[in-house]
Amino acid sequence: MAPTVSTTQFSDPAEVTEFVVNQGNGIKGLSETGIKALPDQYIQPFEERLINKFVNETDEAIPVIDMSNPDESKVAKAIFLDNVKAATHRFFNLPVEEKSKYTKENSLSTNVRFGTSFSPRADQKLWSGKIISVSSLSLKLNHHSFGLTNEALDLYMNKSKTIVRKLLEYLGKNLNVKELDETKEPLFIGSIRVNLNYYLICPNPDLTVGVGRHSDVSSLTILLQDQIGGLHVRSLASGNWVHVPPVPGSFVINIGDAMQILSNGRYKSVEDRVLANGSNNRISVPIFVNPKPESVIGPLSEVIANGEEPTYRDVVYSDYVRYFFKKAHDGKKTVDFAKI
Repeated sequence: MAPTVSTTQFSDPAEVTEFVVNQGNGIKGLSETGIKALPDQYIQPFEERLINKFVNETDEAIPVIDMSNPDESKVAKAIFLDNVKAATHRFFNLPVEEKSKYTKENSLSTNVRFGTSFSPRADQKLWSGKIISVSSLSLKLNHHSFGLTNEALDLYMNKSKTIVRKLLEYLGKNLNVKELDETKEPLFIGSIRVNLNYYLICPNPDLTVGVGRHSDVSSLTILLQDQIGGLHVRSLASGNWVHVPPVPGSFVINIGDAMQILSNGRYKSVEDRVLANGSNNRISVPIFVNPKPESVIGPLSEVIANGEEPTYRDVVYSDYVRYFFKKAHDGKKTVDFAKI
């Protein structure tokens, strides 16, 4: 049974942290107490709130590209994507004790983690639910208990790999990369991870965010979102925030920091953030396509072969990721870690 206001009172931030983090209730449990005001630690500084003006979608719209196979059944594809969304809802609606089996302390695998988005260490004051992160290395595990079976995971990630390869082939042409051979695969598509994200109804959505300003550390991110919306990206041209409206049967494709570094800045990683919502829960299922952790990333030799000056130094990818996660979201400042 969900906690209620009468049984759950919070007199200070430590009690909120105890309830959300240590007891494993997460933001979902906090939301279900029926609280009427946002706890202080989730209130964002004024400049970080999503209240500044948004671009009219007729001025700066997100392009939609059709990459489908004309022979592929659109109905089957739509059902498949709906199944992934439904499985995400099923997991987050499980009792706390069931979800707690996948916390860092209890999970039988280091590749499957369930944890709150609230991170005291990084001071991330985010109003979003918990996340279960499943790497492609963990598909041999049995995930039936949270409604996302091995078959579904295999299908979702393998379908995405087809899209990723096609996109990387297109992007590679501008980098003088002719094919994704054994030297390039570890850099562009060395590891894959999928997150299940749950954003809860917020009592004061104008005071906080679901996810703060950041760019992904991936080479590419493939995002499946539901019909609720809330994702915004910063326009490179104007610097304004642009809403990314959900398009049924589509994925959102984001360039990540690794691609920006490998391309020596020819491709720019996307800065994005997520709006908190006062009336609807929201889910998203991003797939992060990353270099291998041990890979050294820097401007590709094909990019700087004609005398182009490198903008970024070589860095071990796992070092770059550690740097990202040890601090709060701060826009695109992480990429400066690799700048010369």
